Amino acid sequence: MRIPELLVPASSLEVLKIAVIFGADAVYIGGEAFGLRAKAKNFSKEEMAEGIQFAHARGVKVYVTANILAHNQDLAGVREYFEELREIGPDALIISDPGVFMIAKEVCPEIERHVSTQANNTNYGTYLFWHQQGAKRVVSARELSLKELQEIRREIPDDMEIETFIHGAMCISYSGRCLLSNFLTGRDSNQGACTHPCRWKYSIMEESRPGEYFPVFENERGTFIFNSKDLCMIEHIPDLIDAGIDSFKIEGRMKTALYVATVARTYRKAIDDYLRDPALYEQNMPWYQEQIANCTYRQFTTGFFYGKPTEEAQIYDNNTYIKGYTYLGIVGERDEQGSYCISQKNKFSVGETIEVMKPDGENIEVTVKGIRDEEGNPMESAPHPQQILYIDLGTPLDKYDILRRQEPVAEL
Repeated sequence: MRIPELLVPASSLEVLKIAVIFGADAVYIGGEAFGLRAKAKNFSKEEMAEGIQFAHARGVKVYVTANILAHNQDLAGVREYFEELREIGPDALIISDPGVFMIAKEVCPEIERHVSTQANNTNYGTYLFWHQQGAKRVVSARELSLKELQEIRREIPDDMEIETFIHGAMCISYSGRCLLSNFLTGRDSNQGACTHPCRWKYSIMEESRPGEYFPVFENERGTFIFNSKDLCMIEHIPDLIDAGIDSFKIEGRMKTALYVATVARTYRKAIDDYLRDPALYEQNMPWYQEQIANCTYRQFTTGFFYGKPTEEAQIYDNNTYIKGYTYLGIVGERDEQGSYCISQKNKFSVGETIEVMKPDGENIEVTVKGIRDEEGNPMESAPHPQQILYIDLGTPLDKYDILRRQEPVAEL
């Protein structure tokens, strides 16, 4: 049995620290250039160095994405960027473009090279090709079934690793190579600037009747014809392990610390429980399902793992998330008065019941006893995002605990 790595995304230094504390074995991040999430906060050179140091001190690896499909004008900048990364020392680079791959091999050969899912890795021959080029790991195309992954595992060397997405948003296009954004908005999804037109609502206009719009229907359910459900494999950890997958990858470099903490903590416990005792994994399944449902998500699917998806893998009547909790903040240092510092993310008030989410799986319901601003002035509520506050919740807290508030789930 290959023991899988839990690989978790991080959009910022703050989220990286949460991913590490809440159970990641490895974290993948993007720098300020050459990644496919240009709209994410991403990492400066200094933040990347701090994040890698934080992770390494806790036995966690950090991978950096450089997975754009490069144009000529990008290559000189890629070389300079990799020279900087050589000094910072991430554990691996995630690359899709062969030209970019060869630059990394030349400039920083001591850093592992992982081949991105954007490279359309659908067969063991592709894996063998990248292995011959010096790749340590290949990220499988999301179009692959578990049966196909098992066959790849049998045909590639033992020291070559398979990384596979097991949770998060699904792209409507083949291996994520989409041109809708380019065509409709001029923003290149393969250069990190996707506008996500797959989530838009569409209608038809007949050429001779300008301005007269007809809704697009795939029967009575609606018009969001490209809008995929989110992938979730929390109920299928045994099958993923049996397939020989080395790294379980969570999608979400645009997601909040609350999302990352929830998904990382749940999959961490599920993996550990199964490895300890398969019966324990089955026993705790209701807890995993409940926790995963606390994330923002678009309903769940198992994607291509058990064959080609049917029409049930799409959501036709809306493009909104289901939201179980609101993210309030991350617990920081304790002051001399016994209150805890937080940078507040959403409004909450004195007297309100909220929840403390801990890395070990415990959720503690508490009442907000007091709120003070940086000058020590008491406040009844925290209305301003990113405001630095000191809070008293009437119970001891730990640094990096997550604060959240449960919300009623609206019927879709």
